[in-house]
Amino acid sequence: MSLFKTVIPSILSILLFSCEQKQIEDQAAIDQIFSEWDNENTPGGALGIIKDGKLIYSKGYGIADLEHDINITTTSVFYIGSVSKHFVTFAILLLEEQGKLNLDDEVQRFLPDFPRYQKPLTIRHFIHHTSGVRDNLTLMALRGKNYLDHNNENEVYELIKRQSVLNFTPGERYLYSNSCYFMLAMIIEKAAGKPLREFAQENMFDPLGMKNTLFYDDVNDFVKNRVFSYQQTNDGFNNLISRYDLVGSGGVYSSIEDMYLWDQNFDNNNLGKGGPDIIEKMQEEGLLNNGESSGYAFGLAKSTYRGLRTVGHGGSLAGYRAHFIRFPEQRCSIIILSNRSDGSPGSKAYEVADIVLQDQFTEEKQEPQPRENQLDQNIENNEIESIDLQDFTGNFYSKDLDIVYRFSVENGVLKYSIGNGERRELDATGSIQFSAPGRLFRFERESGRIAGFELDAGRVRNLEFSKQ
Repeated sequence: MSLFKTVIPSILSILLFSCEQKQIEDQAAIDQIFSEWDNENTPGGALGIIKDGKLIYSKGYGIADLEHDINITTTSVFYIGSVSKHFVTFAILLLEEQGKLNLDDEVQRFLPDFPRYQKPLTIRHFIHHTSGVRDNLTLMALRGKNYLDHNNENEVYELIKRQSVLNFTPGERYLYSNSCYFMLAMIIEKAAGKPLREFAQENMFDPLGMKNTLFYDDVNDFVKNRVFSYQQTNDGFNNLISRYDLVGSGGVYSSIEDMYLWDQNFDNNNLGKGGPDIIEKMQEEGLLNNGESSGYAFGLAKSTYRGLRTVGHGGSLAGYRAHFIRFPEQRCSIIILSNRSDGSPGSKAYEVADIVLQDQFTEEKQEPQPRENQLDQNIENNEIESIDLQDFTGNFYSKDLDIVYRFSVENGVLKYSIGNGERRELDATGSIQFSAPGRLFRFERESGRIAGFELDAGRVRNLEFSKQ
């Protein structure tokens, strides 16, 4: 036997062993990211990693149903929140392809009873969040409606229509509004002649073989393999039961294996007329009136991470959390679906990317810098106790929400009310920060101005408040 024949197989064996060893090490590092989820008595989530067209790693961590001890798997079905939005825009683009609507159509073509304002409102404004239409979840909360309850579609639509003015002239700036996508679902139904659920099933989900994906528009329907949502407490987890069945701003239930099929359609579109045109259009950012980008495409947000281009979206509702991110040039996607309110799938997705794409980044990882609206962490008790609550009293008007918040001190407790409504207690969670269920206020020490406001968990909005 020649030396050549002896040496080459030995080298190949060493290389193969090295690759397998590296793969095992990467998988262990990935599993470590989800170690908090991976046990028999907590909710968790599911992970899918796609590379070069293959689902190279997928796994479920934790429990789907704590009452029945059902494990999470890659076929478990999660609510994906606002990740649903790019399914909505895909449906819109299919209808445009069919000649049933135009993106520059005024919304009144399909919703003739929707009010007219000083400037026209178009489907395009709705898609790119440049309409100025107020957010329906915000409006519902201000009316005392719990978004986790079943809410009638007509009542929500009437609530949006009752707004006499917009937040700004259409196209003037970007402001995220779930109302717009809620109404896009209504527009799809008018243009297609059938509900969004049916249109998406026939034109998107069924052709791709997504057997466990649907727009959930009837709270009475079953969802096979559904994962239930939970909220972490000091003692463990509580049920966070959702009866929400409005579609458009959210509404999709799906699994890791189905989302893999959806992801692959980005690389090779087989829907509608086929081809890349509709995929390329989905990633075009909207333009403001001044020609600048709105920063938001068709239900997708474009960005960069460590020098690599990304496109994707996050989602949340009740205890469900979801994140879908693609690195198009690297043909890599990461999907994380979770059923715990503290899941933070967005940050975990980037941690996974740090491992999977470790040799392809062009920039060093930057440690996150504290933001002005970030929660105060590790506040010493004596610092909270030294707060002078009178610094934060008064009336504050939000132009964006068109409401007045009134703050007062009663028996040493800071309270707030909306207008002349019921006064509610606020807890000090930082030296300039106060919270109540569903709300968080952050003040500026010197001016007493409200600097940050949070209505929904995880979303701090820097709205403009003026002290009256």
